[in-house]
Amino acid sequence: MDMTIILINFAYATVGSFIAIVLMVLGYKIFDLITPFNTQDELKNGNLAVGVVVAGIFIGLGLAFGLVMGMGLN
Repeated sequence: MDMTIILINFAYATVGSFIAIVLMVLGYKIFDLITPFNTQDELKNGNLAVGVVVAGIFIGLGLAFGLVMGMGLN
């Protein structure tokens, strides 16, 4: 393979990963704003239900962004 193609794909993956992480944090903050409780405090107190919901948010957003990035590389 041409080294230029490898570097371009690496740059796309790096930028896409950064964007995905920023959007995941934004999704967490939006979830924290729309719930009547403080998500971070509940996680510190060991609330398993909140942890499962937050994990679901991260997994769902990660899958969606990963698919979009993967389709963009093809």
